[in-house]
Amino acid sequence: MIGIIPAIDIIGGRCVRLSKGDYNNCRTYDASPLEMAKRYEDCGIRRIHVVDLDGAKASSPANLKTLEEIASSTSLDIEWGGGIKSLEALRSVLDAGAGHVIVGSTAAKEPGLFAMWLEEFGGERLILGADVRNGKVAVNGWLQEMELGVEDLMEKFVPKGLKEVICTDISRDGMLQGPAFSLYTGLQGKYGEVDVILSGGIAGMEDIVKAEALGIRKAIVGKAIYEGKITLEEIRLWLQRG
Repeated sequence: MIGIIPAIDIIGGRCVRLSKGDYNNCRTYDASPLEMAKRYEDCGIRRIHVVDLDGAKASSPANLKTLEEIASSTSLDIEWGGGIKSLEALRSVLDAGAGHVIVGSTAAKEPGLFAMWLEEFGGERLILGADVRNGKVAVNGWLQEMELGVEDLMEKFVPKGLKEVICTDISRDGMLQGPAFSLYTGLQGKYGEVDVILSGGIAGMEDIVKAEALGIRKAIVGKAIYEGKITLEEIRLWLQRG
């Protein structure tokens, strides 16, 4: 059964959603990150995806207090990303309660450093963040594009014990237009030992059903929940089915 991982993006301690990764195209929602986390836990979710967008922009974790609140108030497995550019930052996120840490920009720009972290902390704790725009990896809060494809990036770390990669299709993120399914099935077919996590474009439960049928193992869902395209009751019923 495909794993549904709800997303919480944070700016200034508030829940937000960007469209296509554009900080200038940002919508803020009323619920706090902790409130949303508790709602997800209540409907049966066990793992959430949290992005510290302030941290991504500042190149250093900026919302650790929020992470600590969620970790201490729920039993959720938290995967946390945004601004993990140093060993100190990585340890601070783990110490604050994250079960998994997402590393994107550093993995792309300093692959040797991320490889060392993988060997020290293991693929059970570290997740590769591969954010893609126009076929190329984007870094630093999606503000900078590199001459590097997602497969080129993954090739560096599969031999080092990589177990999970979150591949975000920036062009579809927050747009509610459906995922680029072929991107994920292609990567999953090539790297069977790695969980390729779909991120970007989920517009309704029909996309979840299709992703599962295609053999995609996990999917991150964000704006579709905030906009009521997928309800918490639908998620609860889906999880009960499993």
